Amino acid sequence: MSLANAMADFVHGLDIETLPTEVVEKARSCVLNGYGIALGSHATPFFPVAAATVLAMDGERTEGATLLRDGRKTTVAGAALANAALFHGRAQEDTCGVAHFGAVLLPLLTAMVETEEGPVERLLPALIAGYEVGGLLETAYSATTTSKGLRASPLYGTIAAAAAVAKFRNLNAERTAAALCNAASFTGGILQSFGDGTDEWRYQVGIAGRNGLAAARLAEAGSVSAPEAFEGRSGFVRTYAGTDCDVDALVTKLGREWSVPKVTFKPYPVCALNQTPVTAALALRERLAGREPTTVRIRMNPTCVGYAGMDSVGPFSSLSGSLMSIQFCVATTLVHGHPTVARMNDFDDLKVNALMPHVEPIADADYGLLACYIEADVDGETRPLGVEQRTDHTEYSYDRSQVSALIRRIGEETGVPGHAYDRLERFSEALPRADISDVLEAFREIQ
Repeated sequence: MSLANAMADFVHGLDIETLPTEVVEKARSCVLNGYGIALGSHATPFFPVAAATVLAMDGERTEGATLLRDGRKTTVAGAALANAALFHGRAQEDTCGVAHFGAVLLPLLTAMVETEEGPVERLLPALIAGYEVGGLLETAYSATTTSKGLRASPLYGTIAAAAAVAKFRNLNAERTAAALCNAASFTGGILQSFGDGTDEWRYQVGIAGRNGLAAARLAEAGSVSAPEAFEGRSGFVRTYAGTDCDVDALVTKLGREWSVPKVTFKPYPVCALNQTPVTAALALRERLAGREPTTVRIRMNPTCVGYAGMDSVGPFSSLSGSLMSIQFCVATTLVHGHPTVARMNDFDDLKVNALMPHVEPIADADYGLLACYIEADVDGETRPLGVEQRTDHTEYSYDRSQVSALIRRIGEETGVPGHAYDRLERFSEALPRADISDVLEAFREIQ
């Protein structure tokens, strides 16, 4: 059996009634986080660019899907692209490994529910299908593909989106396999925008959703698709990961090693790999008690230090660059405390710019992706002051109450009324049998 067929059988057989409770409940948390972060991103500049683009390409549609920031309507594909820029606006979307599937899948599925391309009851199983197919491939290959300069979110997110749409549209296993094979041909995405501090990555997740939608729609219409799109000699795995595809090993993980429970959330508006450095810097700031460090060293996993845009002292001219930089995130936190979007946008802060050159990231394989050790030299101290964070994904694997506290805190920062979050909480609680009008009404508060 090909990998596409095995994944398709898994997706087609997903049943909300027989899924593990922890998977279903964590998926509800992903829904709440995704919508809540999007609400708090209303002031970021990326949605207007994406909305103008899709309206130019797809036009405005009276009976279409809502552009959640401004209330106009367009095609499902257009809404998926524009709204994804809103979900990605604060860079606080959820993370599955190193991929941000929520920002790909939720805007797409929301548009499909609103336009009645399927019942709302299919949203949660479709979302889970996307996370599981995308997560299976991300876990297996992202370490290799990321080191090649490929971004995991669009690379695996396009395939995740095809799986989600196939499930939402209730395609049979054969057509679902075709959708996945199509997506393997339509996917991609590079990391250079992180290194250059530019905005392409803000729109990659929407393009991934749009391409996944096209992959599934083509399959539904009867496209003939390469059966060995994943394991073939010129297939996805050999092309992107440069290795053989062990189909049997991957298939045994489906439905056994679930990806949804491993999804993490971000307390701060910075890159996922900078969450723990910020947490450690906050603890170090308390130890400094107002004293200014002369030098700061931070030991992190080599993947973190080597990730595009992470080891950078600027100069910065966009939020896309500053939130990636270890030096900017640590310096801002040491100087001001909890980072906010406003702080991350303050590129001319004299104290932050003075400290950044003295913050040294050190690659250390002894630390995992979400762990670090930070220490500072201080005049008058014979030894550096240090803080170690031996953190793994469980530190950021919030339940719904923790997600609620997070998004409401962001709402206070950005001026979103509390009753908007009441609606989102009601929607996520009621899933799979929820009312999409709760989501649409919540977003009317920011239009």
